[in-house]
Order: sequence, then structure tokens, then C-alpha cells
Amino acid sequence: QLQLVESGGGAVQPGGSLRLSCAASGASLPYYYAIGWFRQAPGKELEGVSCISRTADTTHYADSVQGRFPISRDDAGNTVYLQMNNLKPDDTAVYYCAAVRYSGDVSMGCPDFAFWGQGTQVTVSS
Repeated sequence: QLQLVESGGGAVQPGGSLRLSCAASGASLPYYYAIGWFRQAPGKELEGVSCISRTADTTHYADSVQGRFPISRDDAGNTVYLQMNNLKPDDTAVYYCAAVRYSGDVSMGCPDFAFWGQGTQVTVSS
């Protein structure tokens, strides 16, 4: 059973950066699993942030993070990253990573995900 654990969250001032990690165990991510990042702010619905295809050749971003949050994967380390730059107070949320066995292109949108991590808190405040 695939398990995902997020890390790297914390408190940062506006304009700062954080890098979130999603470490997988119980299965190998390379060539099988597309990975996504989601977030949920207090009182708001779950929002898709970004996803990356199983071979890392396509990615998709929400408009709100386009150009600020590059997603990448280190298949040797069975880990996916979300580099968050120029953070804004509106980025405050619990961030979750998710995975699904999916062989398609994600450039036009992310698939539905089957496995989820427990989340990591990101707080952006001065």
C-alpha cells in the first residue's frame, strides 16, 4: 500500500520561500504514479495546486501559483517537491500531496487521486 508523508511546512513572512516534500513508501513512484499537491485554507474547499506526470514530462498549475510554485520529482529518492516562492498570505493552508497510477498527460489538468498524505501546515504572515 502506497503511503505518502509531507514535510517542509512552517511559518514564513510574505515574499519568503518554502520547499515541501512528499516522500513515498510501500511502492515505487517512478513511471507509475502521477503526483499532485492540494491545499485547504480554513473555511475553504480543497484546492488543486499542481500535479506532475509519472515521467515528469508534463505538469499543471493552478492560476494562483503559476510561475511561483514549480513542482519536481526525484525518482531516485521516491520524493516529489513543491518549491514555493514569493509566498503570500493567501497561500496559508494545509498542503497535501496525493498519488494515482496514471499514464496520461497532465498538462491540461490533473487526474483524480487515490492516495493521500496527512498534510503539512504552511502559514504566511508578517
